[in-house]
Amino acid sequence: MSLGSGWLFYDGWVWGMRATGCYSKSLEQEQDLLSNGKQHRPRDARDNANKQAISKNEDEDGDIRVSGMKMNGFSDEYLDRIEPNGNIPDKDCSWDHLVHNNGSNGDHSSTTTHEPLSRQLSVSSDSKLLDEDIRDEHKVIMRPKKPPRPKSEVYLCKDHRKSKRYSAFGGDSPFGRTEAYMKLDQLGEGSYATVYKGYSNLTNQVVALKEIRLQEEEGAPFTAIREASLLKQLKHANIVTLHDIIHTRETLTFVFEYVHTDLSQYLEKHGGGLHPRNVKLFLFQLLRGLSYCHRRRILHRDIKPQNLLISEIGELKIADFGLARAKSVPSHTYSHEVVTLWYRPPDVLLGSTDYSTSLDMWGVGCIFTEMITGVPAFPGVRDVQDQLDKIFKVVGTPTEETWPGVSQLPNYKPHKMVLYRSRRLASLFPRLHEIPNAENLAQAFLQIQPNRRASSESGLRHQYFADLPPEIFKLNPEISIYSIGAVRIATEMHNYPNAVIQASREIRKKV
Repeated sequence: MSLGSGWLFYDGWVWGMRATGCYSKSLEQEQDLLSNGKQHRPRDARDNANKQAISKNEDEDGDIRVSGMKMNGFSDEYLDRIEPNGNIPDKDCSWDHLVHNNGSNGDHSSTTTHEPLSRQLSVSSDSKLLDEDIRDEHKVIMRPKKPPRPKSEVYLCKDHRKSKRYSAFGGDSPFGRTEAYMKLDQLGEGSYATVYKGYSNLTNQVVALKEIRLQEEEGAPFTAIREASLLKQLKHANIVTLHDIIHTRETLTFVFEYVHTDLSQYLEKHGGGLHPRNVKLFLFQLLRGLSYCHRRRILHRDIKPQNLLISEIGELKIADFGLARAKSVPSHTYSHEVVTLWYRPPDVLLGSTDYSTSLDMWGVGCIFTEMITGVPAFPGVRDVQDQLDKIFKVVGTPTEETWPGVSQLPNYKPHKMVLYRSRRLASLFPRLHEIPNAENLAQAFLQIQPNRRASSESGLRHQYFADLPPEIFKLNPEISIYSIGAVRIATEMHNYPNAVIQASREIRKKV
């Protein structure tokens, strides 16, 4: 018997047909629920011929509630018989099965057969049951997700780096990447490297980029590896700072602090000799930096004006440690092919490999004299013999009497040498007379015998520096001498125009 749209009454059972499934409840069960005090909001039946008091509720979203329980289109009996895989058995919804279970008329049960009623589950429950079924069939073990990996300490504390040097030599950091720096202008080019003025995107500072070209078969030059390893351990105000190292397939780039000029360019711009005050400050800083290296048994081996950088405030920094060596001193294993010819000591020119810190001190004496006079002390032109001749004219030609053992050196050839007597430096460089104690200090550095040359430590204690503030001798190695208020660079006496400077550079290139 029809009760209305979507409802059917048959043999004491009420059947609810919905799009989402089937609903059944016997009248006796409904009456029991009503008698137990359950509150229901009656729904008007649309079939006026056979009205029955069927208690149903419909909530706001359209789902039917029976006996206060949300059924989603299924009775309690059906939901209790759900199989483990989430499906409702077909036999439970067949017409014959329900009729037999209800004790209905035998005619209907024996003669009437119907297709199983169509049932559907809600989308959410259907998807969930399907996922569970797939897991059971394939026996997949669902492991819990791993917790997120914690970030590196470097990224958690990226704003608290120890120092620029620390970031350059290890650890996970943005340093060491090509994109961190930008090339601006080319400053110079050597036999194996090109130096550029650059800009650091990390520190927002101007830097110097020394780009070393790598050979595919040979790899990085040994001089570059040596320079990097030495500069890592040298932290001094008068030694150039290495900020970073960038390695690619084609190049190896060193990132240095930028210093706007070097002593060679400074001498060209201020020809005729520097201000005596500035000469003293530059020499003091040079000896201070070399003393720091020599105490650590490091020889620079290429002291020359091009390798001494000068900042705008007059701070001198030793650079280019490509030929430097860190070894016990003295040593018998060094090469004699070191130091630019003009600043090479006579013992090395004669082929000696038995040298120590005295190698650097000869170059200091040559630079000291050049800063005072404005011209190189021993400007050799052709070869080693010409350079030796320039030196012997000043310090005298060595013999076994004046230099025991000199005749045993490989390049000592008396038949090619002119015999000269030693002369006072002031007779050749008159400006040394004008500066107190300058000639005496220069003479101490330019001794022909290496074991008689003054060391960097003894040079710092020389009377020539007596008028400097006492606290300058007690400074921490990493503190600049210009941190002392009384120490300031003086204005130079000569300032040549750029045209004269350029002409002087061309002459030097030809020499």
